[in-house]
Amino acid sequence: MSTKRKVVVTGLGALAPNGNTLTEYWDSLISGKSGIGTINSFDADKLSVRIAGELTNFDPQSYFDRKELRKLDLFTVYHLITAEEAIIHSNLDLEKEDKDRIGVIIGTGIGGIQTLENEHGVYVERGQRRVSPFFVPRFIPNIASGNLAIKFGLKGPNHTIISACASGTDAIGCAARAIQYGDADIMVTGGSEASITGLTISGFANIRALSTRNDNPEAASRPFDAERDGFVLGEGAAALVLEEKEHALKRNAPILGEFAGYGATDDAFHITQPSEGGAGAIKAMNIALKDAKIKTNEVDYINAHGTSTPFNDKTESAAIASLFKENVSKLKVSSTKSMVGHALGASGALEAVACVKAINENTAPPTINYENQDPECSLDYIPNKSENFTINTAMSNSFGFGGHNAVIVFKKWDED
Repeated sequence: MSTKRKVVVTGLGALAPNGNTLTEYWDSLISGKSGIGTINSFDADKLSVRIAGELTNFDPQSYFDRKELRKLDLFTVYHLITAEEAIIHSNLDLEKEDKDRIGVIIGTGIGGIQTLENEHGVYVERGQRRVSPFFVPRFIPNIASGNLAIKFGLKGPNHTIISACASGTDAIGCAARAIQYGDADIMVTGGSEASITGLTISGFANIRALSTRNDNPEAASRPFDAERDGFVLGEGAAALVLEEKEHALKRNAPILGEFAGYGATDDAFHITQPSEGGAGAIKAMNIALKDAKIKTNEVDYINAHGTSTPFNDKTESAAIASLFKENVSKLKVSSTKSMVGHALGASGALEAVACVKAINENTAPPTINYENQDPECSLDYIPNKSENFTINTAMSNSFGFGGHNAVIVFKKWDED
């Protein structure tokens, strides 16, 4: 039986409500800085929810000219920016690489919904002739990965994963598999979402999934806190460059960590609610650990899905406690969604970047706004302030509507 090829992380990029670069994002996370505020990108005065995790001080025209932007939805813009940052971070000289061996797999939950809403309005008000010829190639979810491939000439495997809020994590897992199976030597992966619109807010608000703390936005996302009342919609993107170990060593790449394991399941239970006790989540975590050949007592930190909804937080906590058993007492868990909100298909990618940084810095970001203990959430959630401790192994959990569960595991790089 052939040995599975090792996969390492050589580059990272991030664009989040609390930071427009990898460095800004990480510094904000470990400082407990929230990026959540009152919605500014459109008039939300008539909505029941008027808060979100929007990008701040971000101008697409700093990256693209107006002609280019006419052809791109913001979710594609976000992806292109973070992917380029990750490629630069990895010290990749693409002109020296075999681009047939470099692929792209990203995740998105909704794709170009801003384009869809805008063009639908044009169609209703002004008719077919006024609908933009760029509508379809801006809107379709696969177009971000396609645009990245075109920009850099990357001719390897190219896919887009859509599994709701598990999309980014599933994309990273599938990208690693492409390298492990020998289909590529390098994969650019991650997730992107630009879904803060009136329609999206209305849909989530009407199923009572969102926090209504309009008067105190920065305190609205409070994962695992007893007074949590729903998630805060976020946006942004994150990218990782994954690389076959020997290929990375040969070019003296900066190795930031090892991609160790991936597990994916489905609850097959309910369209929006997790299964009782988190059975599907337990299986996904267990599969990821087995894939990584890691035992529960070797996991130092979990970046939880931690959405700040009543059902998710208590179910995820129960699932972690059930799987880790006696080892749960030394386990550190936090939710960075407390600072950036829930970026749907991009959330898993943003959290994967946080895990890799945590391993490199031996620092775990906190769960901010944690003030009131919930008896049904009894783990160590790193309340309000980041903590420094040795982090050799980190796990990232993502769960999505439809019962999707995706879990990935990273390890500190060991040259031996």
